Amino acid sequence: MCAQKTLDMEKIKITSLQSLNSLEMGREDVHVVCTYGKIAVLFRRKVPDYVIAQVIIGISKVDPSAVNEFEIICDFDDITEYESKGYTLVSYGKTTGGYRVNYSISFSSKKALFHLSKYILQELMLGDVRKDIYWNGNDSDIHRLYMELSNNIENWELKAINYKEGAVN
Repeated sequence: MCAQKTLDMEKIKITSLQSLNSLEMGREDVHVVCTYGKIAVLFRRKVPDYVIAQVIIGISKVDPSAVNEFEIICDFDDITEYESKGYTLVSYGKTTGGYRVNYSISFSSKKALFHLSKYILQELMLGDVRKDIYWNGNDSDIHRLYMELSNNIENWELKAINYKEGAVN
């Protein structure tokens, strides 16, 4: 069980003595939850395109080894088209309707991030979009990500911090 705090920005300081379970941050149109293994991002339908780019670029600055994985069903000929966008082919197999293809998008590839942003914009036409980004972030990285996003995105705020049980507060 985790201790959760509602945050007052004037009082919050994340120190190396506090072991985080998760940190929630964002604004009305973007919600981000960071843990050690994953950054879960929810883009709401009305989020401006430049905010999508700022979130993606912010993550890439803090951890260029972060990746987003996704699966699509497409024609065989389309597999190389996605690779030309900077996506890394992980696996594929024949299925009903074409090929089930798994790709990895590295946050070290500006080309792949550009196309990821475009893809998110297309998905937003249908509704809110959730993206899970996998990384090896620790307390320091989570704090750095919060600072990166809050310094570059207007109205960015800390929503909640969940500390690991037994952590020094």
